Amino acid sequence: MTVLEYLQYLDRDVTLAVNSYGSPVTDQIWQFFSMKEVWYPLYLLIALGLVWRLGWKQGLVYVVACALTVVACDQTGNFVKDTVQRLRPCWDQLMQDGGLRILEDKGGQFGFYSAHAANAMGLAVCSYKGFCRGVRGRHKLYGTIMILWALLVGVSRVFVGKHFCGDVLVGFVAGVVFACIFAALADIAISVFRLSRR
Repeated sequence: MTVLEYLQYLDRDVTLAVNSYGSPVTDQIWQFFSMKEVWYPLYLLIALGLVWRLGWKQGLVYVVACALTVVACDQTGNFVKDTVQRLRPCWDQLMQDGGLRILEDKGGQFGFYSAHAANAMGLAVCSYKGFCRGVRGRHKLYGTIMILWALLVGVSRVFVGKHFCGDVLVGFVAGVVFACIFAALADIAISVFRLSRR
């Protein structure tokens, strides 16, 4: 057995173990975290918060950086899914035979990596960098809440049967990477164009 095959078997076992924990109450919670539409008001609040914190010029730059982070995470995720073509657990017969619980429509066949996890973590990290611009350490509570939210969004995808744990972990890494890139570009743009806070 190769290392890759071992990791795939391990990923299947861990995913089935995590997915098996559920109840009527927790299932509804995980489905809630997994829905995109319910988080639109949060995105609006983050955008308004960045403008309030940084002023409209710098805030707008960071709002664009957050949007580009999400777009990059999402579109790269789609490209990787179509390239790697790893079946989602809900489409994997071995996972279904193993007792996988499926709480949502199956959706597309391929799931590596989780764009949900990448988008959430990317938004959390990029917006946190915006809020902390010039005042490092003063917004730890915001950062903690947003990272926890992103983790719950990612893990929800395992509980609803749409992703393997490995899909979610790679999604988290992709989100952090894209967030750091676009936050750095936002800082460069603010410096180069000498954008004031007001």
